[in-house]
Amino acid sequence: MMSQPVMVANAGDTLYFMRVTMFVGLLCLGYELSRPTPAIDEERYFLLASTNENTSQDKEWPDLPSWQRTASEKAIERYAATQEKKWRRWNEAMFERSA
Repeated sequence: MMSQPVMVANAGDTLYFMRVTMFVGLLCLGYELSRPTPAIDEERYFLLASTNENTSQDKEWPDLPSWQRTASEKAIERYAATQEKKWRRWNEAMFERSA
């Protein structure tokens, strides 16, 4: 048994103010640490092209070799056809009418 009464933290408690201040400070610190910072011009060559702000988000990717572009297009077409076939079978299995 405890001989001390259990106290609920209220606005008059000085420790409550310190706990709230510490919580808000840690929350601000976490926010500041999670924000990305822009790279300096000397550091830009270390970054990937997709993370560099100066590069455009061109979907054609002009620096991509032609064989890789055709292989990617072919893979995308095959993936789309496979997914369509899978969902068609799933749809038929789920919603086929029972006679």
